[in-house]
This record gives sequence, C-alpha cells and structure tokens, in this order.
Amino acid sequence: MVKQENQVKIAIDIQAQTLTATLKPNSVAVNDFLALLPLSLTLTDYASTEKVADLPKRLATTGEPASTSAQTGDITYYAPWGNLAIFHKPFGHANGLVKLGTLDSGVALLRKTGAIDVTIRRIE
Repeated sequence: MVKQENQVKIAIDIQAQTLTATLKPNSVAVNDFLALLPLSLTLTDYASTEKVADLPKRLATTGEPASTSAQTGDITYYAPWGNLAIFHKPFGHANGLVKLGTLDSGVALLRKTGAIDVTIRRIE
C-alpha cells in the first residue's frame, strides 16, 4: 500500500499488542489530537458499543461536520463531553460526534469488557 502524503498513522498499544489506525487528513480536530500524543489513557466501556476516555483538553472542531454515524473501528471525538470514543460496534447518527480516523485492524481487542489501559502515539 502506498502511503498518501497527508495520511497520518497512529499506534494504540494495548496489553502488549499494537493496533494501528489511519487518521483523517486536513482536520483541525485531528491536528489538536496529534498535539496531545503520546497519550496514556484508560478506556472504559460505554453503551456496550464503544470504549471511551476523557482527553486532557478539548479539541477544536472548527470546520468539522456537526454530526456523524459511527462505524465499527471508528476513532471519534465526542465534543459535548470532550472525550475520545473508539467504536467496536456500529452506532447511529450522533450530534457532536467528530470522526478522527479508523482502526486498520484489531477491533476485537476493544470488545473485552472492563477498563483497558492504552498508550496512543504517532507513527512517523
């Protein structure tokens, strides 16, 4: 696969395994998220659909769509609460949900119940 010029990759280290994800290009919210990396978080279960964690600061959402429908593997920012949400099941349309990117694989690791400590870092 040829890497596109604006394509940004991150690694999510979970329980001695590493997942990769591709973030959206040309996104204010993604740029704000990248500025927080590397980041250690504890992801917790929410609605049997996603893993969530509070971010240390709110992300800018200027120019982002006001809402989106989350698909399995989507990495999103929920602006009303200021948290990161990674979906392991699809979810309906939600106002304030901003897509940051998508997991390349390994979504099954997020389906385990309970809190998961992760480190998110940029891949250069």
